[in-house]
Amino acid sequence: MAKFHFVEDYERYVAQLVATHPIDEAMSLAVGGDYERVGKIEAAILLSFGLRQGMHVVDLGCGSGRLAAELHKSFDISFTGTDVVGSLLDYAKTKAPSYNFILHQALGIPVPDSSADIVSAFSLFTHLLHAETYLYLEDTLRVLKPGGKLIFSFLEFAEKGHWDVFRSTVEVTRSAGQSHLNTFIERNAIQTWADRLGFEIERFVSGGDTAWDAAALGQAVVVLRKPNP
Repeated sequence: MAKFHFVEDYERYVAQLVATHPIDEAMSLAVGGDYERVGKIEAAILLSFGLRQGMHVVDLGCGSGRLAAELHKSFDISFTGTDVVGSLLDYAKTKAPSYNFILHQALGIPVPDSSADIVSAFSLFTHLLHAETYLYLEDTLRVLKPGGKLIFSFLEFAEKGHWDVFRSTVEVTRSAGQSHLNTFIERNAIQTWADRLGFEIERFVSGGDTAWDAAALGQAVVVLRKPNP
């Protein structure tokens, strides 16, 4: 069976990084750099939206484990990280040895129904087609417990700070050197998806309007909640 574009894109991209950089640097660059700093921001986001000891967190597109590494320091939780590149997961396991990491290259989430308190997806849907993101959201609704939350980051044209990402994407595309897809998602699209699937939108966050700085993350954040019965 043919692989999805995002699997081939990232296998090739990560292999190139590993071949040309020391392993720690390669694993940081594979998830956008600033491994420890961004991991701290992502952990602070989850904490601000309800992460507590004993919960089950599923991190989609966990990459080389920057969120897992930070949570592993101080949280007694059940953690499942999924990604499409095995070498990233191997590295993540070294940073968070008690956590569970799963190689999964399909558009779904390999955990049971109603088993997760929080599903996170940082810098994942920014690299997928909208239809692919929708399928992930659909399966997230299945795996969340009632009242559970999906927290994901996204790029939007309305946020001025995100324009540079689009501009650089244009230039790389012009030179035929693009290694992976960069996708922008507008808030009205997220609202439509939430309405169709039955999610409640708890909050959109951009800029520096919280204790953690969304601008420092480089992307906006949305929190979707699965309603209680």
